Amino acid sequence: MHPVPFFSQARSFRESWPEIQKNVDAVFDRGKYSHGRQVAQFERAVAEYTGAEFAVAVNSGTDALVLLLRAAGIGPGDEVIVPAYTFFATASAVALVHATPVFADITDTGDYAIDLDAASRLVTERTRAIMPVHLFHQLADLDALTAFADRHGIDLLEDSAEAIGMRWNGIHAGLHGRGGVLSFFPTKTLGALGDAGMVITNDAAIAADVQVLRHHGRMGRTVDHIAGISNLSGVSGTNSKMDDIQAAVLLAKLATLDADIARRAELAAAYDQRLAGIDGVTRTPRVVRPTAPVYYVYLIEVERRDELAEYLTARGIGTEIYYPRPLPLQPCFAGERNRPENFPNAMAAASRAIALPFYPDLTEPDIDAVCSAISEFYRGGR
Repeated sequence: MHPVPFFSQARSFRESWPEIQKNVDAVFDRGKYSHGRQVAQFERAVAEYTGAEFAVAVNSGTDALVLLLRAAGIGPGDEVIVPAYTFFATASAVALVHATPVFADITDTGDYAIDLDAASRLVTERTRAIMPVHLFHQLADLDALTAFADRHGIDLLEDSAEAIGMRWNGIHAGLHGRGGVLSFFPTKTLGALGDAGMVITNDAAIAADVQVLRHHGRMGRTVDHIAGISNLSGVSGTNSKMDDIQAAVLLAKLATLDADIARRAELAAAYDQRLAGIDGVTRTPRVVRPTAPVYYVYLIEVERRDELAEYLTARGIGTEIYYPRPLPLQPCFAGERNRPENFPNAMAAASRAIALPFYPDLTEPDIDAVCSAISEFYRGGR
């Protein structure tokens, strides 16, 4: 038996340790552990990498969504259209600013992106924004999304938490509307050692307001260059500053990001080859648009998904279910329009999708073990 954890960064962390230690030592030497020089340096580095005019570091991807929504003026009485199939934070962030998430089904093409035909039927006079999510390995159709937002006179805000390195016509995810977010949760393509996030934008007013809101509503030294743009100087904010230790780690790992992305593409190709032709595997990741994929999660759809997950777990192979229940069916979002029959594609994905081990430390023998176990299961293994 060849156990394979769902996630591990032990080897790559060891390889990055000299640079990480240098950055962390600089934090200790200075004695400022939050909102300090390492954070400012990381913001500049991410701005350069993505091409964003502004990159504002916060303490999680979820907070990045909340603060982006607040900076965009979303609040009580407003509606934001979001996909039915995604991580909970997409919708909870809308609820946390006291607006209403309105759920649209996803497409049936395998990109897991919001279905704009479904979304068009949900626009009302209260709709203020559409917030697509770029899931797993590719971008949603940003040309169509931009046209949709323009046609309806609403904001395009991107939940690009998983999308670092993804570009559409040369423009990085998160920069096609008023702003987007990045998550640096440990399993992400660029992962910290804990929670960390960022708002990226080319909108100076959005950036200024996020900088105000992340630090208890007060203007700080880092916003002097755009002082006077924000209208929120009298508004209560929160404590959502990024820790300098996390910034120190992320700065070191950013240097290997493109190599990690390339390694992920190799691993995805290896999975594709080994899973081809296995009865019971009904879908492997599809690239449905002419943009280069960046593989964050390797997600497949299978028959008897829950049984397969148990089978793999018993053999020491980690998996994750993305996502076991579409957001409209979460009890906190219950309502007449949030019924299963309104979201057939999201319901299908929720019943069939399973994520396999996937990270740069993964080896070819690891992939062999995972795919052999899947093949054995569908050949009747017990």
